[in-house]
Amino acid sequence: MTGRTSARGQVRGQASAGELLGLVRSGRATTRGALQQMTGLSRATVGQRLDRLFRAGWLREGAGGPVDSPLGGRPSITLEFDDAHAVVLTADLETRHARAAVLTLTGEILAEHSGTLVIEEGPEQVLGELAAWFAELLEKAGHRPDEVCGIGLAVPGPVDMESGRVVQPPIMPGWDGYDIRGRLARAFTDRTGAPPLPVLVDNDANLMAYGEQRAAHPDCSAFVLVKVSTGIGAGVVVGGSIFRGIDGGAGDIGHIRVGADALCRCGSYGCLAAVASGGAVARRLAESGVPAASGADVRDLLSSGHPEAAALAREAGRQVGDVLATVVTLLNPGVLMIAGDLAGTPFLTGVRELLYQRALPRSTAHLEVVTSRLGERAGLIGAGALVVEHLYAPERVEERLMALGY
Repeated sequence: MTGRTSARGQVRGQASAGELLGLVRSGRATTRGALQQMTGLSRATVGQRLDRLFRAGWLREGAGGPVDSPLGGRPSITLEFDDAHAVVLTADLETRHARAAVLTLTGEILAEHSGTLVIEEGPEQVLGELAAWFAELLEKAGHRPDEVCGIGLAVPGPVDMESGRVVQPPIMPGWDGYDIRGRLARAFTDRTGAPPLPVLVDNDANLMAYGEQRAAHPDCSAFVLVKVSTGIGAGVVVGGSIFRGIDGGAGDIGHIRVGADALCRCGSYGCLAAVASGGAVARRLAESGVPAASGADVRDLLSSGHPEAAALAREAGRQVGDVLATVVTLLNPGVLMIAGDLAGTPFLTGVRELLYQRALPRSTAHLEVVTSRLGERAGLIGAGALVVEHLYAPERVEERLMALGY
């Protein structure tokens, strides 16, 4: 059959099994008849391609749908993506702390662990320890290592997505250009005996933004998340996809110069992160005699209502809000989300004060400024979604089915 192009620009009569799975996963076509109608494929061809997906365990039949014909008849059997055929492992690294989890393919957390993991100890040590966490979590969740389809990792630095390596990360000494994907895959195989797995790595703010946008704001076509913890970074989701820039550097707003003379960890003076991050607030508190060494310490002080911490957090919010006025004017997002250790009322108040004062009214007329819905799990859930969208993209589905012999 020759292909035909529909009014929507979709090639009809040539849809692969991967494209059929995509239609089912998105909800655009959930019966055999609907797949025939959308693709122009014959009933027999649809059946053959669906059979490959059923044999792989990626599709299942659901309850009968409504009867489409006015003449009545049996209800159509619906098709569903079977999210029980595999699980995903994810982790979110911070400077001195990490979280890891086992997730279903639809993002439900089955088992979770958090603990101290110091990123300055270097990738060999940190990734080896992370593999041990994963092995323990799988046992806790009741899943075998061979049921894992992929690993997603969020890191606090810019990532080149093609290579999966961090690029000149200011707060990750020893990680620049390191083969994170290869090391973590080997460490997991060595620990569990599982076959090599695909590992995807991305910036933590990117994955937090991806997780939050998909979970709470799926209809927002331009979404910005700003994470303010030890450092400051932003994740941008446009049209449902992470915007990373040319080589992963998009969103690195913590190193915009704001005119101060404070020395930043990147080696430059006057970066936003040097004056308004959780680390910067902790330093100012320590100088005044308040025990604080990190953004997490500031978060704890804010939770207890510490007045000096609240005042400094509000001032930091004003400094970040001044920069975000430019970000909002440039991107015109529908949602601006504040997340991380400082994402409380004092900081958010400061952001709003300067943002609405400095940004054009046109840019903020339809803007929602909100805080995180997923909290500390946002990076985990975003990393899981990244893995699933990668592995079940139409072209990759075809590759994986052929590798399985289907």
